[in-house]
Amino acid sequence: MLAALGFTTIGLFLVLTMTKRVSVLVALVLLPVLAALVGGFAGDMGDMILEGLNTVAPTGIMIAFAVLYFTLMVDAGLFDPLINGILRLARNDPARIAVGTAVLTMCVSLDGDGASTFLITVSALLPVYKRLGMSPLVLSGVVCLGAGVMNMVPWGGPTVRAMAALKLDSSEVFTPVLPAMACGIVWVLLAAYWIGRRERRRLGTVPAQREDREETGAHVVGDGPGTPLMPAVTRPPLPLTVFNALLTVVLIVALVLQVMPLPVLFAVAFALALVVNHPRWEQQQALLEKHAKSVVLVTTMIFAAGVFTGVLTGTKMISEMAEALVSVVPDSLGGHLAPIVAVTGMPLSLAFTPDAYYFGVLPVLSHTASGFGADQAEIARAAILGQMTTGFPLSPLTASTFILVSMSGVQLGEHQRFIFRWAFGTTLVMTAAALVTGAISL
Repeated sequence: MLAALGFTTIGLFLVLTMTKRVSVLVALVLLPVLAALVGGFAGDMGDMILEGLNTVAPTGIMIAFAVLYFTLMVDAGLFDPLINGILRLARNDPARIAVGTAVLTMCVSLDGDGASTFLITVSALLPVYKRLGMSPLVLSGVVCLGAGVMNMVPWGGPTVRAMAALKLDSSEVFTPVLPAMACGIVWVLLAAYWIGRRERRRLGTVPAQREDREETGAHVVGDGPGTPLMPAVTRPPLPLTVFNALLTVVLIVALVLQVMPLPVLFAVAFALALVVNHPRWEQQQALLEKHAKSVVLVTTMIFAAGVFTGVLTGTKMISEMAEALVSVVPDSLGGHLAPIVAVTGMPLSLAFTPDAYYFGVLPVLSHTASGFGADQAEIARAAILGQMTTGFPLSPLTASTFILVSMSGVQLGEHQRFIFRWAFGTTLVMTAAALVTGAISL
């Protein structure tokens, strides 16, 4: 009963948001409330929701200050050299910019944190996409692909969970799939180029026209085809730029080393940046008012996701879904569980939180596979080929997904429709490579 209710809730969420029948925020709040009422949990629903909100509260606080920090740095022109460098290398070609987006995302993703990856890459690259009139779906999609394949690193969430759940180490789980991960990276670069080529065709002659304008010596910024070009913002003084760059580098290093909790780091960094870049009270208020909308959009989505996961976890729907999923695997397929786990992992990211899958589903699958003579480590390797790796930047169950779509200015359903097949393609390519290299077997 609970498993069916859980699958129905998630299915309705995907249908309603992808068809734009309701907003994502409304679906995240009302659907789990309705499911709790139907399941007879009305009395406990308040505590469940509060527990879910408490779980995402640190993320919501971090995102609020992080969005303010990076938008302040964008306004201050900190990323202008990066933007101009990408434009020079890409020569205003959307295909090259898409590949550059993938490369930058994969480099930033080495820290293993999806939230900071999206904050940094989208903040830096969105002005480039606006300047050339490229669709923000291309940005969110390519960032999704790059971050997904790099989320397999041993210090990333899915691999850490897989090792902890089955008591394995990185040499047993991650090292054997390195060749498959390399194939996934190549696939992401090819997919980014192909997506960029399609965007180039959509834009037609726009990039060429803009290149002609640049050759005349005019330094311009535009938001897209048909948008009036505006003069670039005056560059800040060099000492201020140096301070902003040093502060950002220190912040990123502190984030990677986890010197303090992430919300604290972003709060302190933003306060310092604000008082140095805008020393007057009026300037500070103006900046806060300017970016208040972005902060509200992102943080409300994070807390709405907390309601969703709080109810599904508190009612035990997710644990029941895990048991139901394992029970439908027929004995005849027991010896082929590894490729099945690999192929299904990415789509199941839309239905299971990483904790629910890796600590609930994976141990049962691993135990089942061992009964058929399969290595438990194989199941762990298969899982990280898709479950909350390639799938996490599309999942409504991860807060960082809403950072990506909100900062890019796209709807979750549009983002999922646009990039799902490409992300699933990454899993299929890596699964094939893992089979060839022997990381998993049939």
